[in-house]
Amino acid sequence: MKRWPIAAGIVLAIVVGFVWWRNTPSPPHEHELQQVTSPQGDVYWTCPMHPQIRLDEPGNCPICGMKLVKRVDASRGGEPSAPPSAGAHREKRILYWYDPMRPEQHFDKPGKSPYMDMQLVPKYADNDPDGAGIVSIDPRMAQNLGVRTAPVLRRPVSAHLRAVGSVAVDETRLFAIESRATGWVEELVVRAVGDPVRRGQRVAGIYSPELFAGQSELILAARSGDETLMKAARQRLSLLGMPERQITAVLGSQQAQRRAGVVAPADGVVTELNVREGQQTSSGMPLMRIADLSTVWIILDVPEAQSAAVRTGSSAEARLRALPGKVFKGEVSYVYPRLETTTRTLKARVVFDNPEGQLKPGMFADVLLGASRGPEALVVPSEALIRTGTRTVVIVAEAEGRYRPVSVVAGAEAGDETIISSGLEAGQNVVVSGQFLLDSEATLSGAFNRLEGGEPAPRAGQ
Repeated sequence: MKRWPIAAGIVLAIVVGFVWWRNTPSPPHEHELQQVTSPQGDVYWTCPMHPQIRLDEPGNCPICGMKLVKRVDASRGGEPSAPPSAGAHREKRILYWYDPMRPEQHFDKPGKSPYMDMQLVPKYADNDPDGAGIVSIDPRMAQNLGVRTAPVLRRPVSAHLRAVGSVAVDETRLFAIESRATGWVEELVVRAVGDPVRRGQRVAGIYSPELFAGQSELILAARSGDETLMKAARQRLSLLGMPERQITAVLGSQQAQRRAGVVAPADGVVTELNVREGQQTSSGMPLMRIADLSTVWIILDVPEAQSAAVRTGSSAEARLRALPGKVFKGEVSYVYPRLETTTRTLKARVVFDNPEGQLKPGMFADVLLGASRGPEALVVPSEALIRTGTRTVVIVAEAEGRYRPVSVVAGAEAGDETIISSGLEAGQNVVVSGQFLLDSEATLSGAFNRLEGGEPAPRAGQ
């Protein structure tokens, strides 16, 4: 019965000890810098993808797990010499330590990464001695990474842009045929939409009491010899739509014709047919419409970003998949004043001659605008540009495996090249392959921060 106070005291002591242990701060964790270079010198093992790793024995890379390769430091006259020792590293100014798998996080002290079970890697100030955002890479490593460069050139540039469009009817060459008198269609030569017609061709015959009476008046005026009446009767028939040659035939035969002919005003094809034989017509009723396709339009959809380069009078070349190998030359005749809000494109009208009728309304076309030799400009391959959304950057290749990010102002594209308005000079070399790997290294070293004039990335715990 007296044992319960003892048990209660033991439990209370355990609880108090546990609470004290939980609330007592642990001693600060001290990081230690481990030796990663060969203490002997001349021979060491390194990772091809992470040359900062230098070990004195073979094994695997602690960063990527790749098998290490043997190297000999022959920096002094071809004789093997020791790689930089830990003391030599301490002579260099260490900017910070970082985890290669999380390079955006910086640490003040060496030790193991809190994210991965690997040692932190020091970042030395010597990697950028002049403070100009230089990234240094061993030339052999650059070759392994496939880094290629191309020169910055100054040469005449053909300022042009590409756009797609579709062939449309030239609306200035549309013709409507209407009945000018009330009557009935007793003859219809053109019977289907798409039928071709020639200028002056008879396309329909209409019986109209008004036209028949007008012919009789003309015959009577001619028989009376009254020129004034004859001229007035002739003009009345012409205004009612009777062809001139039919009026002349009536005067020659001195006999009124039952059907007044309707003729095509131009060459083309029938695009609308609104009547059939036997149908009654009224004054002003459209009988059919004709489109002259000897000249056609191509309506282009130009992206909003390139719309400022479209000019009236610019030359154009059109290519169509339906007509491989053929190039049609035309000219921009009109730029529409309104931007299409749904597609964010500006429409432009290009006129093309079509004497053989090869360009048919509805065809899709690829059009090259302004294909003319322009003034000289700096150009680089378009693949050299790194567009971040807020700026455009290229990696300039300096001497001895040194690379520097440069912010540029990019202009229009000319084929596979881009015009550079500012930021580069002729004769410089820019990286066109592998630049994204250099971009990552430049970001790691803070080169882009200096490029923007900003502060270095905050260190962990700050």
